Amino acid sequence: MMITRPLMFLVIFVTIMSCNSPKKEVTTKLDTFNVKAVLDVSVLKEKQVTKTLVSADSFPRNIDKGNKNWNFVDVKDWCSGFFPGALWFAYEYSGDESTKDQAAKFTLPIKTIAYTKADNHDIGFMVYGSYGNGYRLTGNKEYKEVLLAAADTLATLYNPKVGSILSWPSQMHKFKHNTIIDNMMNLELLFWAAKNGGSQDLYDIAKSHAEITMKHIVRKDSAVYHVGSFDENTGEFLRGYTHQGYADESMWARGQTWGIYGFSIAYRETGEQAFLDTAIKLTDHYINRLPEDKIPYWDFDDPKIPNAPKDASAAGVAACGMLELSTLVKDEKLKAKYYNAAVSYIKELSTDKYLSGDTNQALLLHSTGHYPNNSEIDVPIVYADYYFMEALVRLNKMQEAALK
Repeated sequence: MMITRPLMFLVIFVTIMSCNSPKKEVTTKLDTFNVKAVLDVSVLKEKQVTKTLVSADSFPRNIDKGNKNWNFVDVKDWCSGFFPGALWFAYEYSGDESTKDQAAKFTLPIKTIAYTKADNHDIGFMVYGSYGNGYRLTGNKEYKEVLLAAADTLATLYNPKVGSILSWPSQMHKFKHNTIIDNMMNLELLFWAAKNGGSQDLYDIAKSHAEITMKHIVRKDSAVYHVGSFDENTGEFLRGYTHQGYADESMWARGQTWGIYGFSIAYRETGEQAFLDTAIKLTDHYINRLPEDKIPYWDFDDPKIPNAPKDASAAGVAACGMLELSTLVKDEKLKAKYYNAAVSYIKELSTDKYLSGDTNQALLLHSTGHYPNNSEIDVPIVYADYYFMEALVRLNKMQEAALK
């Protein structure tokens, strides 16, 4: 997602008043971390990997256990935009023109998604991660046109009777309209388009989707359902359940982080306090339930914990979401809390336990995609790399801005 306003501080001074003692000045330090060293290694690796990739319309998705090289998917896979997006982040940090060329090369084939009938709700992931970052960094007018077209295509999945965007449109769910928590991350494309020449209806669709998600998919226990099912004709909420989590009422790690980041973006774009309150609620619940090393198990309620797989991708999304959130809250203690939490995740992901080194072509190990389907369990997955790169680049920019 887009890099936004930096966190303009390294040290926060909090004044504590007490009726029994004189005024004290307490220094709350923000966590520091040599992010440039990790970025240098990661950017170099991404550059080296692109030299081995022949076809620009085949996109890295995952790496099988014991293998070194990426498995590929075509442009219609929901993960197609993450690899070019990671390359755009690599270019943003390095300024390397060859990396820029590779990012553009892998971005170009995704254009077709913007002009094809929507059979995938993840157009935001696919197009905004690639073309969105490309446009942000280059100002290429052709990229802008693709983004606007993609937003219009995504909007065709909106059901005004329900008030949300349909998930899994290619699958037949008779009389049901399913909306998944993941779709909170696709709203940024609509918000962007509404501000950059697209219809204002796109803003209304995104805001409505966030409101429906907040009302029905965010649970009273401060976790989220993976899926909300609605009657497509009346808009009635039928039930919440899981598809990729352990159980309907469990806390699927990546779903929680989609909510953290998605509602932070929704607040940033609308100024609706309820969205900020929701982002804070989901974030605090996530932080409170984390294991000691700060990297979540794939589902917080898997009874096999601690012998359950981790999900590094969720940690990367959480880091990005909390860096974003730290720029939005006004309370200085909360700013420090969410910033420091994000840095702690990035630091852990940057250790030998999670960095792949020369083990394979990915940046990160130990992600989990779809555990109930026995798919992508404890392996490198491309979206983990994408959000790791975003978190690194975002943190670096925040640290640099704080020193000015």
